[in-house]
Amino acid sequence: MDFLTDTNNLLILVVAFISGMMLLFPGLSKRGGNFISPNDTVQQINQRQAILIDIRKPDSYKAGHIPQARNIPAAELASKTEKLAKDKPVIVVCDTGRSANSSAALLRKQGFKEVAILEGGLMAWKQAGLPTKKS
Repeated sequence: MDFLTDTNNLLILVVAFISGMMLLFPGLSKRGGNFISPNDTVQQINQRQAILIDIRKPDSYKAGHIPQARNIPAAELASKTEKLAKDKPVIVVCDTGRSANSSAALLRKQGFKEVAILEGGLMAWKQAGLPTKKS
């Protein structure tokens, strides 16, 4: 117990704990999937026939979406993925890339092998000058 009461040792323990938490936190924030840039997404679509799943609500999807994206709202995702190929890369799209983590985690639980999140979402896609379409 003398080890914990010594001020110098306590300081070392606090620093070690904080350092450990800083290393652990980035891993927790990416549990759903890896993030992929808009340009890398284009490569995945062209080279590996990646599946894009737009998890936004239908009204948002109709107002503008990535041409190859399929609209499966986040609330319906669990029940509407049975027809998708689990061996192809899947990229989850939302407005800003922030709300896609739980959807990506769900896809991983359902057996999809490669799941990524479009970094920055549709907003980053548009900022990169990539095409969108309305339906």
